[in-house]
Amino acid sequence: METSDVLRHQIINSLVAQHTEKVADAAIDLWEQMATQIISIVGDGGFNSLYVRSIFLTRSTFPWLAASPLPPPADQRFAGLKMSLEGQTPAQASEANNLLLITFTDILVSLIGEQLTTSILRSAWGDDASHRAGKEFKNE
Repeated sequence: METSDVLRHQIINSLVAQHTEKVADAAIDLWEQMATQIISIVGDGGFNSLYVRSIFLTRSTFPWLAASPLPPPADQRFAGLKMSLEGQTPAQASEANNLLLITFTDILVSLIGEQLTTSILRSAWGDDASHRAGKEFKNE
């Protein structure tokens, strides 16, 4: 299982690293694509619970991440994240988003398994992301 964890993390690392400018916008795009897929399976409440837990855990490393006690309307779900990321350097924003995505997917894996999580990520971000990350992983 460790190899698949590393590959999933490599997918996230690869996607986040592609965007060195407009980091906040790119981060929100990734989150929205993933949210669409996950919400279709677990609903808004399930997604919001996972997201809030991920923010809570990630705030130990990045305390400036905005935490919302109430779930915002769906069209503003990531407004706090965007504002938090925009207030940081691109490198800090990328690092925080990377950790937040990894934390979120780690929690998701513990609930639904690696195979389904990877399938969801491929649906959200395309097979290209996993192929590119797989090549990077083999080259290390």
